[in-house]
Amino acid sequence: MSKQVFISHSNADSEWARLFADALRQHGIRVWLDQSQIKAGESLGEALEAGLRESDVLVALIDPQTSFRPNLYFELGAAIGMGKRVVPIVPRGLDDSKLPLQLRLRRYLIRESPENTAEQLADSLKAA
Repeated sequence: MSKQVFISHSNADSEWARLFADALRQHGIRVWLDQSQIKAGESLGEALEAGLRESDVLVALIDPQTSFRPNLYFELGAAIGMGKRVVPIVPRGLDDSKLPLQLRLRRYLIRESPENTAEQLADSLKAA
């Protein structure tokens, strides 16, 4: 059975997240992405929690402007509490001290094109 990845991202990263999700699917990885999973009228909190429970891995898309967004802390705390693997994806050159401690202490991937980053993550998940 293939792993399922929950993608945590800011609104500013929505398009990159969608392209990244498409690339992950091409590697046979199931993806939970809010854009396609949360239906009109559905409780956001309940949908996020269900998505995390169904997923094996939380991928946190980080950029300097959004590394402190409240939803990231909610999703990160829930994922860690559920014992999920957490993989941060950060832009090249980002100062590590800008990352929340829970992300700074983890091996992260450098954000490149959605396709290249998806390939790196797919390889990492296969090796685990």
